[in-house]
Amino acid sequence: MSVVVVATITPSEGHYDEVRQILLDAIPRVHQEAGCERYSLHEDGERLVMIEKWESAEALDTHSNGEVLRDAGRAMAGKLAGKLDVRSLAAVPAGDAAKGAL
Repeated sequence: MSVVVVATITPSEGHYDEVRQILLDAIPRVHQEAGCERYSLHEDGERLVMIEKWESAEALDTHSNGEVLRDAGRAMAGKLAGKLDVRSLAAVPAGDAAKGAL
């Protein structure tokens, strides 16, 4: 069963562009990871939000403990306003099957 993750990253003052670029650089590497179905960055000018979809909890676990996130975490050290807000979610499909779930 697929797992959807929403991760909200809040850069500290003066580090928004740098944190954004760290994430942009990581995305192509994550797209190559086994089980990655979606890994897309969204922003509102204050926060960066990664919306992810993994083919399984095992694929997510491998990603969560992998080199790409380790590298990005090191690069973002001291540049965040607080902890990442990471939520793993289960879909509640409704309506049109293609539109009612990620």
